[in-house]
Amino acid sequence: MQLTGKKILVIGAGISGFAAAKIAKKFWAEVTLSDSKSEADLKYDFDELRRLGIGLKFGRQTDEQLDGVDLIIVSPAVPLRIPLLKEASARSIEIISEVELAYDLARSPICAVTGTNGKTTTVTLLGLLLETAYEKVGVGGNIGVALSEVALEVGAGGCIAAEISSYQMEATKHFRPRVSAILNVTPDHLKRHGSMEVYQAMKERIFAQEASTDYLVLNYDDERTRGMIDRAPCRVYYFSRQKALDEGAFVLDGELVIRLNGRTERLCSIAELGIKGAHNVENALAASMVARLAGATAEGMRGVLMSFAGVEHRIEFVRELDGVKYYNDSKATNTDSAIKALETFDGKIILIAGGDDKGTDLTEFMTLVRTKVDELILVGDAAARFKAAALKNGFDGRKIHEAGYSMERAVEIAREIAQADQIVLLSPACASFDMYNGFEERGRDFKRLVNGLGVER
Repeated sequence: MQLTGKKILVIGAGISGFAAAKIAKKFWAEVTLSDSKSEADLKYDFDELRRLGIGLKFGRQTDEQLDGVDLIIVSPAVPLRIPLLKEASARSIEIISEVELAYDLARSPICAVTGTNGKTTTVTLLGLLLETAYEKVGVGGNIGVALSEVALEVGAGGCIAAEISSYQMEATKHFRPRVSAILNVTPDHLKRHGSMEVYQAMKERIFAQEASTDYLVLNYDDERTRGMIDRAPCRVYYFSRQKALDEGAFVLDGELVIRLNGRTERLCSIAELGIKGAHNVENALAASMVARLAGATAEGMRGVLMSFAGVEHRIEFVRELDGVKYYNDSKATNTDSAIKALETFDGKIILIAGGDDKGTDLTEFMTLVRTKVDELILVGDAAARFKAAALKNGFDGRKIHEAGYSMERAVEIAREIAQADQIVLLSPACASFDMYNGFEERGRDFKRLVNGLGVER
């Protein structure tokens, strides 16, 4: 992609927007970064961009911002339906995502992973597995590091592990990973996409531009992903926790294995796997299959699989106090992810849930809450709806506690009622934006509060 000399408008002042603006300026483009929020509301330091000579436009976005613009790079948080982008389309101005920019800049193959749940754990593990085969490996995308920055840093001769969200796929046209994977598709982000059909279509864009020489890894156990083979233009391999496969990654007699070209390669046993829980067996199978197709060996991957302990904010052990264990699962921003967390434990759970409500059906989640959870502590915007759903599905109303918009109060309640051998689990099943700037901030606040609890009651 030719950037030099072009007039480029970057929309959305997040991690992706910052990176896109700086990279475009590095390639001698005339760059403006625009965001509909005020500078004060964005809570970022824009001094570096000003020093680089990047124009900044905050607040109300007008059509005049499009005058003379050759290219728009849009951040994933910005939907294509906003008026400014509709007008840009009407003017035939090219609109791309930061992920598309990264692909155009990349000189090493990209292994891209998407799905409703498990992306961050899988991609983090994938990066480590790829390091067993490549000297230069980058990890980026929807994982907190802009993919375009990673692509430039890795350069040629390496490999890139990319976490890709449905938002990032909206404005892509040519994005073509060497290996892609879709872990699962369950209801999420329906406010943005409007329907499950559109949401799934965004996920499927990850493999839409692949060729017969590329690879796609799909979850055989997920009905929605299993059927994607019919639309894949590339070679497809499955992973499965439940079924032995003719080819792919699966569990055989308690062992994680890969079967390729008629040969079965042992990875490690479920007991040896560093990350625990059925969902993490799936994540490990997916990451291993992608890495194997990208050039890693089963022998080389074995040690990584046994030593990798997981990622921050995903069923993360915080501490034990008076026989009570505290876990941070702030990354559970939807009910399916929270269900997986509840299934990891045998019960005796004090659950802190709620937050910025995504409006998804709560029946399956609350049915499991009824059987697994001793006490339910609710926070944020979703508290009233979560309480009503819990009662409707048979949860004892006397065991529901409301903490308002205070994580501190939620932790205090948990401390007051928890008994030895119980587990306090933050697994919100909601986004965090009613109380925090992101699930990371929520999780770290929870950990701060838990670590601040006194040893003596």
